[in-house]
Amino acid sequence: MGRHFDLIVIGAGSGGVRAGRLASSYGAKVAVIEEYRLGGTCVIRGCVPKKHFVYASRFPEQFEVAKSFGWSMKDVQFDWATLRDNKDKEIKRLEDIYGNILDNAGVTLFRDRAELTSGTSVKLQKDGEELTADRILIATGGTPFVPNIPGAELGITSNEAFHLENLPEEILIVGGGYIAVEFAGIFAGFGVKTTLAYRGPQILRGFDQDVRDAVASQMQERGIEILTNTDLESLEKSKQGAIKVNYNTGKSQTFGEVMFATGRTPNTKGLGLEYTDIEVGAREEIIVDEQSRTSCPTVFAVGDVTDRAALTPVAIREGAAFAETFYNDNPTFVHHDLIPTAVFSEPEVGTIGMTETQAGNRYHKVNVYKAAFRPMMNTLTDKPAKEIYKLITDADTDKVLGVHIVGHAAGEIIQMAGIAVTMGATKADFDRTIAVHPTAAEELVTMKQPSYVLEYGKKVE
Repeated sequence: MGRHFDLIVIGAGSGGVRAGRLASSYGAKVAVIEEYRLGGTCVIRGCVPKKHFVYASRFPEQFEVAKSFGWSMKDVQFDWATLRDNKDKEIKRLEDIYGNILDNAGVTLFRDRAELTSGTSVKLQKDGEELTADRILIATGGTPFVPNIPGAELGITSNEAFHLENLPEEILIVGGGYIAVEFAGIFAGFGVKTTLAYRGPQILRGFDQDVRDAVASQMQERGIEILTNTDLESLEKSKQGAIKVNYNTGKSQTFGEVMFATGRTPNTKGLGLEYTDIEVGAREEIIVDEQSRTSCPTVFAVGDVTDRAALTPVAIREGAAFAETFYNDNPTFVHHDLIPTAVFSEPEVGTIGMTETQAGNRYHKVNVYKAAFRPMMNTLTDKPAKEIYKLITDADTDKVLGVHIVGHAAGEIIQMAGIAVTMGATKADFDRTIAVHPTAAEELVTMKQPSYVLEYGKKVE
């Protein structure tokens, strides 16, 4: 018989580590099992390295703007290998921190792959040991989805994009979500001729329409070609070694690399769910209740594997709530209805709450406040790009239903706006706040009259 624990956590990403560490601090005997590296998608091949790439990709435009302020830029060069290798050093540092967190918390770490053998036991792949536990927490995250088309194996995903030996001269990004849009901006900033192909009519589905249109327009102004209503039929190697892409439109193009950013799927394959009565959904996500409990009473799941809201801070909050509820006698719930989020595209997006369409469909009368202006940083240049600030309120109660920002530091700003919206702030609360001048964010508190009104979802002239 193998070792027994109070809790076994499968997956050492943000959610699993937080749950394991907290449960251990509350006196539980905890094991964490991880087959790859500590830190999960976010730290190893997600938001952390991506943000470093975003920073790097924005310098060319900053250098251009600098000229209007009297700075002379000579011999500016970019070395991909330096960025890639420095990023790897930082990821290693963060991974070591995660290891220290678990070690200091008294958690037993297994560097192995785990497969469920029942609702209270797992088998380690390498040495075959079977571990048992009173509870099991699945926090295995997600994995990039690659469409099933001929030649798909010629493409890469976000996993490989962080480790390319050399940058291609031309790249095709397939997809229209935040990962696709962010990487399009990254590669374009690095000087790669970038094309984005998306099967829908406009990128960033699910975001406010003004946000979608503004980002698409400014991406195109930066030289990124966006092909909407376009899907891939096949990929094939060209005679020169490049990748020929055949579209459903009958056209074809050739690229040095093709990156699939077509979404992510819950990482449940080979987990042994068939040995339990755990219910999964259409996307193979693990179905859980509001306390992260699966249909098997001893097994729980948090983070991307549940497909509730695939965001690192949400996974952390879910992992903490699980530990609080079951190991600290403090029932804790995570609300997924109001989540501030950012897209680190160029331009950047920050958003919380309802889109204009969602609010119009739910409330009988909605006020929409909108401001579009050139950022002060660019007023000494001839750059036409505008920032957008948008507030959506319930006309009857004055409550702020949504805030949407396109422009510099939108992610930083939406974090603070998110506090107000989560507290249930009204437009009057925003109006009472004195503006910080000159800033772009002062638009949030200086828009006095609605730009227009919606009644039953229709614009009132």
